[in-house]
Amino acid sequence: MISRRDFLQVGMAASAIVGASGFGNWARLAAQQSLTQDQLLEFDTFGNVSLIHVTDIHGQLKPIYFREPSINIGVGGNKGVVPHVTGADFRKLYGIADGSPSHYALSSGDFSSLAQTYGRVGGLDRVATVIKAIRADRPDAILLDGGDTWHGSYTCLKTQGQDMVNVMNALAPDAMTFHWEFTLGSDRVAELVEQLPFAALGQNIFDAEWDEPTELFPPYKMFERGGTKIAVIGQAFPYMPIANPGWMFPEYAFGIRDEHMAAMVEEVRAAGAECVVVLSHNGFDVDKKMASVVPGIDVILSGHTHDALPEPVQVGETIIVPSGSNGKFVSRVDLDIRDGRMMGYRTKLIPIFSDVITPDAEVAALIDEQRAPYLAEMSEVIGQTDSLLYRRGNFNGTWDDLICDALLSERDAEIALSPGVRWGPSLVPGQDITREDIFGVTSMTYGQAYRTEMTGDFLKVVLEDVADNIFNPDPYYQQGGDMVRTGGLGYRIDVSKPQGERISNMTLVNTGEAIDPAKSYVVAGWASVNEDTEGPQIWDVVESHIRKLGTVTVQDNTNVDVVGV
Repeated sequence: MISRRDFLQVGMAASAIVGASGFGNWARLAAQQSLTQDQLLEFDTFGNVSLIHVTDIHGQLKPIYFREPSINIGVGGNKGVVPHVTGADFRKLYGIADGSPSHYALSSGDFSSLAQTYGRVGGLDRVATVIKAIRADRPDAILLDGGDTWHGSYTCLKTQGQDMVNVMNALAPDAMTFHWEFTLGSDRVAELVEQLPFAALGQNIFDAEWDEPTELFPPYKMFERGGTKIAVIGQAFPYMPIANPGWMFPEYAFGIRDEHMAAMVEEVRAAGAECVVVLSHNGFDVDKKMASVVPGIDVILSGHTHDALPEPVQVGETIIVPSGSNGKFVSRVDLDIRDGRMMGYRTKLIPIFSDVITPDAEVAALIDEQRAPYLAEMSEVIGQTDSLLYRRGNFNGTWDDLICDALLSERDAEIALSPGVRWGPSLVPGQDITREDIFGVTSMTYGQAYRTEMTGDFLKVVLEDVADNIFNPDPYYQQGGDMVRTGGLGYRIDVSKPQGERISNMTLVNTGEAIDPAKSYVVAGWASVNEDTEGPQIWDVVESHIRKLGTVTVQDNTNVDVVGV
């Protein structure tokens, strides 16, 4: 097998290139001069098969800032292991130098300062450059999209995903799988899938009425590359009707369906597949468990939980490759397939530093074409931020704190609830906040901001249910994103406790009084999965709040006391 040292090409080589750069304009210039596109793309071609993986792009066509989480708690057998290692511990684990490009790309510490040094990341025109470079080296490389592609931006919402379809088609994937795409509604999803020039895969997407696989989403596709037969099996997000509104796609049922996955692996092996690749939107911990219970999988390309690791994790004979989110990374996976099995592999997680990688001119023009009809409206400046605005984290992010503040203020509520979703670019202090930025963290097809009353007892039930979706020690019961964000409500959570016993010490922040189980409280929230939810759109609520503030300053959030870690 390839050595650990070879896996660390990004982290170690990039650190050696630029060292521990300082801050400010000089450091930014030095970084741009020292870190080159050729160095980011450098790779010792290996074996006879190449895979290219992108996932969780969330509608981001242009370069952005994106901060990795500082808190990512693992429970059960995943406690204290990647991807549940963050910050300085993560950098120590992988030998990443403080202040290096890999520190900035893969870790959260000193993010605002390092952002001034290394600039934005992503941009599908830069991703196109990387993909074309890999194909120039390995012309028959298989490009696979892990889903959460047609969702998450102003233009994606306005075009019902057409902007992303148009641009991704230009990148020429070989297959994709799905999650948030289904929130466009089943009719629109079918319309888009039918026009795709590549495979739309989902072994776990079943007809809800007949409980059998669908024709629109075949379970797998066979490829012959490098003299080898390769099967790519799609695994869509298993918990669609729980995490998202089932009424939007009533024809479909999902689930993990690992027994059906095992049958598909056997089927493709019987058909001559020498390599089995699962294109997954399970989430990393679920993928680890699936690898342990389904034999015969060589590679799982992992999506959904937005994890970015500089080397794969191996479970038995299966390697699991996570590739980050928002167009921030591209993974290259080279495989040596001989005598019907994987003999070795070499991978590289390529960070898309947008100031370093030259944009592909054709794709850049296509991106601008998609954005042109909406550019004036979405570019309007709504306010400025003095704070780093980010979303990632198990319990809160400053973007979510701002959204909760907007709900409390604009909807005249005592308590605010905001979903613990992971998508959305970051903003660094001093940036303007545009309408596009607001949509980048609120854009969805069920964004109504409701206002209702909930008893203290019901609020605890809500928190307990979400907590179990995240901190159940069995990954197959982890159905959510991160913890629901709260405004005006403080609580203690013991992640080591069983279901129903994790939440305590619930308090009303403004008064410090304990939440009364029998008392009703005015609650504002958004992204309800209920079909008849009424209220203004969340992006309008947030825009109104930011306009009134002018300049946003988000205070440290100490309302959640986390124990049992």
